[in-house]
Formats: sequence, structure tokens, C-alpha cells
Amino acid sequence: QVQLVGSGGGLVQAGGSLRLSCAASGRTFSRYAVGWFRQAPGKEREFVAAINWSGDVTIYADSVKGRFTISRDNAKNTVYLQMNSLKPEDTAVYYCAAREGGGIRRYPTQYDYWGQGTQVTVSS
Repeated sequence: QVQLVGSGGGLVQAGGSLRLSCAASGRTFSRYAVGWFRQAPGKEREFVAAINWSGDVTIYADSVKGRFTISRDNAKNTVYLQMNSLKPEDTAVYYCAAREGGGIRRYPTQYDYWGQGTQVTVSS
């Protein structure tokens, strides 16, 4: 198993930036692909970005493409989500998730382990 702890959320004005971190412990983290998802009140959890086991393949939701960057440092067992040019519609609880096998996927049901979530609030 792998345990995930997300952090880095907070309150920021529109146009600002935040960097989320997802720290992993447990089995060899480099074997896992990692995704970021978010869930706003009253809405379903939605895909944000994902990165494969080695960090050389990434995918993004259209709504964040060009503004968010996902990266990983396997030596530190950590995945990052750099969020720039934030908008009020980015407000949500952000979750990181990991899946065995290393390949990236877009759907929450395809991930095996989840972090506890970190709140991101963007004010207008």
C-alpha cells in the first residue's frame, strides 16, 4: 500500500498562484502514476491532471491546461501541482490519488489510493 498526504491549499486572490504537494509513504512510490482531482460543493469529483511513474508523460483537463503544471520528484516521494492564474472557478477541495501500474488515467475509479484533500479557495 501507499499512503498519501496532500498539502499546500489556501486562500488566494484571482490571478494568484499556489503549489500543492502530495507526499507519499509506503511502497516504492515510483511504481505509481499519480493524479490530482478536485471537488467543488455540490459537484462531482473531476479530473485535473495526472503524471506517469517516471514523470515524462502528463495530461491535463482542458479547464486547467496552460495554467497548471504537474511534476514529481521520486527521490522525495512527492508529486506537485503548480497552479498559476487561478480563477474563482478553481475553488474546490483538491485530492491526490495514486494507481498501481504507472499508467495515467482520468477517472477517479481507476485510482487505488487517495489523500485526504486540501482546500483551495480563490477569491474574485
